[in-house]
Amino acid sequence: MTETTSAPTAAPEATGPKPAHPALEFLRAFARNQSAIIGLILLALVLGTTFLGPVFYDVDPYSMVDMPFVAPGGEYAPLGTDYLGRDMLAGIIEGGRATLAVGAAAAVISVVIGILIGSLAGYFGGWIDAALMKVTEFFQILPTLLLAMVLVTIFGATLVTITLAIGAVSWPQVARLARAEFMKIRKLDYVQAARTAGARDAYLIFRVILPAALPPLVVAAGLAVGAAILFEAGMSFLGLGDPNTMSWGLIIGQNRNYLLDAWWTVTLPGVAIFITVLAISLVGDGINDALNPKLRRR
Repeated sequence: MTETTSAPTAAPEATGPKPAHPALEFLRAFARNQSAIIGLILLALVLGTTFLGPVFYDVDPYSMVDMPFVAPGGEYAPLGTDYLGRDMLAGIIEGGRATLAVGAAAAVISVVIGILIGSLAGYFGGWIDAALMKVTEFFQILPTLLLAMVLVTIFGATLVTITLAIGAVSWPQVARLARAEFMKIRKLDYVQAARTAGARDAYLIFRVILPAALPPLVVAAGLAVGAAILFEAGMSFLGLGDPNTMSWGLIIGQNRNYLLDAWWTVTLPGVAIFITVLAISLVGDGINDALNPKLRRR
């Protein structure tokens, strides 16, 4: 009797689910964060009201529509009037565009300056790090509000000047954060391998290290927007806002002397600032959690 032996069959390769696209994985992680979704909804409401509000509520925010200090619920002004008899709702809608523009532009300026200085200091180290950190410490010890006030007083209280002044004094924290991230990441194996392979410094800084350092910097950018909005409100409260451009801070500053008699003139724009800053903070935290693999698995 002869034995018949069958040829061995190759074991089937283990096939697992394909990894999701990074963008899709980010969206899924972001959608699981309830706080981030709430912040996104609030931010969408603020942006929608600010930019689409004039389409549905076409009232001139600079015109007097009724007597001064009419309480909310009036016939001509749903949210009342200010000290000049101007419509508060129209003013909040109009002022939101300037406030958000100042916040976003000032945050971009501060984040760009901070990342540039922090990345160079953290990547090169040595005397470059020491020199750049001395400059950073110099700006940190100065009262930022006082320095911004001096710049606005010298160059004039325009929206552009206020934006540049806020951005020019708000970058040190971003710079320190970027420096710490670059000092940590530059020592990792894949960065050393890229350097050994002949990658240039600019490539390593902007294409290798910076993407890995983005999660905390994204949160810092979101906080910078909120801080710039509060900064502008504080300067307008002190009378250093642009008198020719309606903003939430300017509304508060112009009506601050009438808080006890007409609470809505200060409270309503203050609530708008609070909701906006809260929404930006929640969205920034959600983006950080979605970009950070360790936090994503919690």
